[in-house]
Amino acid sequence: MNFFAVDLGATSGRTLLGSLTENGLEQRELTRFANTIIQVNGHYFWDIYALYNEIIKGLKKVAEEGITIQSIGVDTWGVDFVCVGKDGQLLGNPYSYRDPHTFGIMEEYFKLVPKEKVYEKTGIQFMNFNSLFQLAALRKEKSSILEAADKILFVPDCLSYMLTGKMVTEYTIASTSQILNPVTKELDKHLLDAIHVRQDQFAPIVFPGTQVGVLTPEIQQITGLGAVPVIAVAGHDTASAVASVPAMNANFAYLSSGTWSLMGIEANEPIINEKSYEANFTNEGGVEGTTRFLKNICGMWLLERCRKEWKENYDYGSLIEAAMKVPAFQSLISPDSPCFANPVSMIEAIQNYCRVTGQYVPKTYGEITRCIFDSLALRYRQVMNLLRDMAGFPIERLHIIGGGSRNQQLNQFTSNAVSMPVTTGPVEGTAIGNIMLQAKAAGLVNTIGEMRQLIANSIETQEYLPQDAELWDKGYEKYLSVYREDI
Repeated sequence: MNFFAVDLGATSGRTLLGSLTENGLEQRELTRFANTIIQVNGHYFWDIYALYNEIIKGLKKVAEEGITIQSIGVDTWGVDFVCVGKDGQLLGNPYSYRDPHTFGIMEEYFKLVPKEKVYEKTGIQFMNFNSLFQLAALRKEKSSILEAADKILFVPDCLSYMLTGKMVTEYTIASTSQILNPVTKELDKHLLDAIHVRQDQFAPIVFPGTQVGVLTPEIQQITGLGAVPVIAVAGHDTASAVASVPAMNANFAYLSSGTWSLMGIEANEPIINEKSYEANFTNEGGVEGTTRFLKNICGMWLLERCRKEWKENYDYGSLIEAAMKVPAFQSLISPDSPCFANPVSMIEAIQNYCRVTGQYVPKTYGEITRCIFDSLALRYRQVMNLLRDMAGFPIERLHIIGGGSRNQQLNQFTSNAVSMPVTTGPVEGTAIGNIMLQAKAAGLVNTIGEMRQLIANSIETQEYLPQDAELWDKGYEKYLSVYREDI
């Protein structure tokens, strides 16, 4: 059987074909395209119609190659949403979570509902761009789009709607919003009432593996395909990625490495207590009723922004080679400091952080790259220590998945920093999770355990063992001495 996966990240997207054969899972990329933030009238938007058009291109390619697909699944980044009018038309492009209109909104919202109560109800990490605060920002601005919205659809659900004409709210993507209660698995009326948004403005919640509908007659005609089912996979890309972790037992942590680094564990129940609140951890929905207890960490966004600023088009090989000539821990930053969220110049933001904290100010591309790699690995150690304290089981191995898992030097640094074995792969974790959840919906596998076993048998992994413990202990001491959350 063949499955069509749409995997959309915050910088790029692709369509893929996944097949289950006697040799296991096979996949190939059909199309790849940029996902570009549009800046207009002082705001940042995603081009939802361009993304839809890219999906159509991928479907046309499938039809042109004469391939029969069993189903289609869409996963994307979290929190962002599209407003839909009573006539079913989209009310403009969705705001990007990078838009500054949410700055300061959390503090205003907490005057309506106390911060502790918001966390008690949702267990979600506080980030100014969470859907709850985006909605609060729109309400404050008296947004005509929100005023006219009959339905609010998260991005993957919106794309599924554009393909099928059917509206759902997929559970894992809704869980990123800071509106959903992970215990009741329903949207919280009290949190929505505070900003005059109604529960019925959201479509019914469905869980991964649910069929949304089939391609509309219009799309069937455009693409040359038939009434192919569209499945609500784990719509949040990290939820699909975590489903692909080839773990052989439950005693593992994961790091989904890409634009964001998402580090966490898979828990049977939400972990909502004083410790998780103080550490600002999040409880997001997983497959088969699990909870992804994790923390969002600013990942390769740091380096990708620097690469855009450097006039030379440095590839990763050149960056790593230059970085390894720089002394370890010469300059360190806190990757999640607010100054790195969306600065005009990432290079200047890094240099200023080091200047303010009394460190050597990195200047060359090698020095800046080394600063980023060292800092990310040490941030992973900081978060891993918190996970160990709250997990309730021994964490014996870290699985790194996603595009960042190809960075062998950072993988070794991470193993050194967290003092445990690291297994990397799959690189295409999100797409594989998407495909395998479609396969589960088709009845080809029955449980997440079966999924993971099949994935483990189908991919190549690499193991890293910790080295230089004393050096990394000293590096961590320096990291803690310059760690700041107010720059």
